[in-house]
Amino acid sequence: MRIEDRIKIFQIYTQTAKVSRVEKKQEVASTDKIEISSEAREFQAVLNAIKQTPDVREDKVNEIKKKIDSGTYNVSGKDVVEKLIREYKASKKNE
Repeated sequence: MRIEDRIKIFQIYTQTAKVSRVEKKQEVASTDKIEISSEAREFQAVLNAIKQTPDVREDKVNEIKKKIDSGTYNVSGKDVVEKLIREYKASKKNE
């Protein structure tokens, strides 16, 4: 096999070499930068506050336990039903 037009091949080779050198220089010059929005900062603050809040309100739980143990804990059936209905309606609005 005989390759003719060696000059064109050499020109193509030198052009691709120049392009690859330029691309490498551009990669080195680029830097990464990150900006955190004020909304993200507020979200992080709220998230941290939630993490620090206990899942169970111990004072309320202890109060109810004492009432149950002493036999003075009375719950109105009407109050329970009203709260259940409110929760149900609220869950339907969110759907």
